[in-house]
Order: sequence, then structure tokens, then C-alpha cells
Amino acid sequence: MRSIKVKYRFALLRLMLVMLLLFGGFSYAQVMNPAGSGESFKIRGFHLDLRVQVMKMPALREFALQLSKNGFNTLIMEWEASYPYEKHSVITGQYAYTREEVKSFIDYCKSLNIDVIPLQQSFGHVEYILRHYRYKEIREDQKDFSQVNPLKEAECKALFTDLFKDMIATHNSPYIHIGGDETYLLGHSEESKKKVAAVGKGRLYGDYIKMLCEVVVSLGKRPVIWADIALNYPDALVGLPKETIFVDWNYGWALNRFGDHDQLTKGGFEVWGSPSIRSHPDNYFLTEWRKHFENIRMFIPQAKDLGYQGMVMTSWSTSGLYSGIRESTSDFIDLQAIRRVYPISGFRMLITAYFDQMKNTRDFDIDQFVDRYSRDTYGLDARQATLFWTALQRAPYEVNQGKVSQPGLSIASLLDSARQNSRELQSLKPLKNKEEFAHYLLMSDIRVFYLSCILIESEMNSASYTIDRAPELLKRLHTLDPGQLNSRFEALNRHLLFADEIQVENQLRNSRFELLKSKLSHPVK
Repeated sequence: MRSIKVKYRFALLRLMLVMLLLFGGFSYAQVMNPAGSGESFKIRGFHLDLRVQVMKMPALREFALQLSKNGFNTLIMEWEASYPYEKHSVITGQYAYTREEVKSFIDYCKSLNIDVIPLQQSFGHVEYILRHYRYKEIREDQKDFSQVNPLKEAECKALFTDLFKDMIATHNSPYIHIGGDETYLLGHSEESKKKVAAVGKGRLYGDYIKMLCEVVVSLGKRPVIWADIALNYPDALVGLPKETIFVDWNYGWALNRFGDHDQLTKGGFEVWGSPSIRSHPDNYFLTEWRKHFENIRMFIPQAKDLGYQGMVMTSWSTSGLYSGIRESTSDFIDLQAIRRVYPISGFRMLITAYFDQMKNTRDFDIDQFVDRYSRDTYGLDARQATLFWTALQRAPYEVNQGKVSQPGLSIASLLDSARQNSRELQSLKPLKNKEEFAHYLLMSDIRVFYLSCILIESEMNSASYTIDRAPELLKRLHTLDPGQLNSRFEALNRHLLFADEIQVENQLRNSRFELLKSKLSHPVK
């Protein structure tokens, strides 16, 4: 009798499934993995960029705990120079963790069921390695240190095998992320040009990446790669180990911007998706809030429909491009990151939106989310929530070489909009989580400060400008107060960043102001 009941129940379930397929307009995959379940992604992760803004260890642990509480199982760590290398310790930077700290952090994450994947850039974005003349022979260019020469295969294989083994000694993940994105110098050196002429850029890239992937596989790990270059040059996929995983990063553009994404899945490769909460053109003076919300809303369900097996949110603290501070034409002192973004401490609302969308994956209404977040997190009422969201979205335009990215809009008008945003945000009185809300106020005031400097600079660049106007412009400049902004920045981020880092962040953020003050204080007559 029991077996008959079981068979009857199974038959009934099967009938219900057939009815859903026939009359409900659902696919088998949708029925078996219904919308509203982020569990359809095997990898549910977050990527932390420590190239600048190295986080204090307690802040890292706090972030890992937040991931765990929201059902996430993966953290990709782009340690860069914050990692304590052994055989290649010259790479390690001034804000590096100890090996004990790294191991302890990974053990802590393991206790939370979070796998920590090390990201070891191995092709482009390796300035932090190639800046040291110990590695000068593998540079693709002797002035731009961003990329290794892929034809120096033996030397690169030896170096990155050492670095991969070092990562394996401290990490227990089954994966190693080897980077591979934005190889801007591909085919740049004379040796590379010859190979490109013979077989094309795809094979130049693919042969080198194949070597790296094979090293990772030989070490018992699966290689993970950013997908942009392989999508652009499909022949780069030829011969790659099937263990290779590609991460298709999409920050709000058409799916096929880099190339046909179907070639990755058709090639038998596992694919993960990757949106972003901080990316170009974000910096200290601009955050495109609506763009990032739209990225979360659109790309996660798209990746699910494409059959991607993972989703990893990126959060870039910098562009990854660097400018050299040189002592001479052939030697230099340091590399300075181009474009720094407000620290991750100011983006908890976007992080929460990512968490929510991963739990649901569809039907994400941005305006409703911000309204609910404003009420629940800050205690704002409906009118205040609307004002808050309006202020964050207003006039998110860049200024480049004295021109606003929005045609027809002047710098003065953009500054007026920024001042309006600041006034509106200041008028709001959150009832709770006031420190978190204070980040929006600070970001808004930093934008006003920046655009005020830009306006003065643009007037100095006018053909009608004469030094007689210097006192007037200097007086306007003196109405700005970078010291007050610096103090607020330190107070809000001292739990996140080291004291020396905060000093550097403040100094670099105020560089334009200090230069203007110096020029206007000592005009040449």
C-alpha cells in the first residue's frame, strides 16, 4: 500500500510538471530552478580589490561575515602587493598583511563556508611586479610596466609558478584566478609584433594563457580568467584546458560588447558572470548610482538565462592604470594609481541590492528597493526617501579637459546641481544608521568641492584670463575647506583603512586644490 501511495504521488507530481510545461509557458529549466532562487548559481561571490585602499583585517572579517549571512560562498581576493610573498618578497608593499593574518582570515572564511579564491594577475595589470627591476627582462615595454612579454614564456612560467605555489600554501581553494584582462600592450614589443604578423593576436594571447592554465592544472587547481580578451579573439580559446573557467564581466553594456559569449559555453567552458558596484567612470567626485543598480537588475537574470554557473560582484577601488613618478628618463621612484574611487564603506546600499537580487534574480524594481532601503535602514519617510534617491541620481556627469560629458551643460550649471544635491541630502534627518548615511553627505560635499576647483581652473584656462584676476579666484578658493572634508573622511573610514592610507587618500584627492592655491598665491607678473 505504501509503495502504491509513493507511485501515485510521483505520478501526480509528474502530471503537474507536464501541465506547467504545456500551459504555463515554462521551460524545464525554469520549473526545476524557479525564478526567485539564487541557488541556481553554484558560485555566489564577491571580489575585493586591494590594489589601493587595503582593508584592515577586522574589516575584512566583518565583510566576510556579512557575505555568509546573505548566503554567499565565495570571496575572490585581489591581494596584489598586500600579499606577503615569500620567494618574491620584493613585490610585497607597505600595507601588506602577515602570512599568519592571511591564513587566519582564510580559516575564518572557511568556518563561514566561504571559499577564498586568490587572484594573481599574470599577464596584464602587473605593474606592482614589473616596477621592480628584478623582473625588467619580462616587461613588454620598458616604460609601461603594465604587462609581461608573452614570448618570455620560460621566465614568466618560472615566476608565476612560484607565485601560484605561494598562494596555494596559504589558500585552500580549488581555484586560482590568473587575471588576464585588459592586456592593452598585446603585440607591442618587436618580438610580439612578429608573432602577431604570423598568427594573429588571438594566438599570441592564447598560447601564453594556455601555458598559465596548464601550470595551474598541474598544481591541482582550476584556472579562472577574465573573459574580455578571449571573447575578442576567439582563436585564443583553442587548446585551453577544459578545467578553465571564464568570468564574463559586464558593467552595464550589451552582452556581446567583447564578443559572442556563446562561444565560451559552446566551447565547453564553465562561465561565471560579474557585474560591478564601482567601475569607470566612478571616482571620488562621481558615482553613477543608477547605472550600477541597472547593472544589478539586468545582468544577473541575463547570466542565469545564459546558464552561467557563478556570479561574482566586483568593486574596483581604482582603474588599474598607473602613472610613474620618475627620477630620470630611465628610472623612477614610484607608481601612482590613476583614478581612485570612494571606499567600499560608502556602497552598502548597492551591496544590499546585490544580495537581494541574488536571492530573487528577477523582478527587481530599483525605485522600490531604494524606497524600502531608505525607510528600513535610515528611518526616512516616503517624501524623504524620494528626495534622497533624486539627489543621488541628479546630473551624474564627468568633466574632462574643461568639458562636461553632457552636451550643452556648463561646469557652473553642473556645480549648481551638485550644490542642490548637497543641500537636499543635508536636509534629511535619518533616525538610524546615521554613520552609514554620512557617507552620502561626504561624497556629495566632495563633489561640490571638486567642481568648485574645476570651475576656477576653467576660468584660468580661458583666453581672457589675466593675472589680475588671481586674487579674486584665490578668494573663492579659500572659501573651500579641504581640512573639514579630510577630518570627516578619516572619521568615517578609520575602521576600514590604515592611518597612512587615509593620509594618502586625502592628499591625492586634494591635489588639484593645492596646485590651484599655489599658482594663484604666486602669480607671475
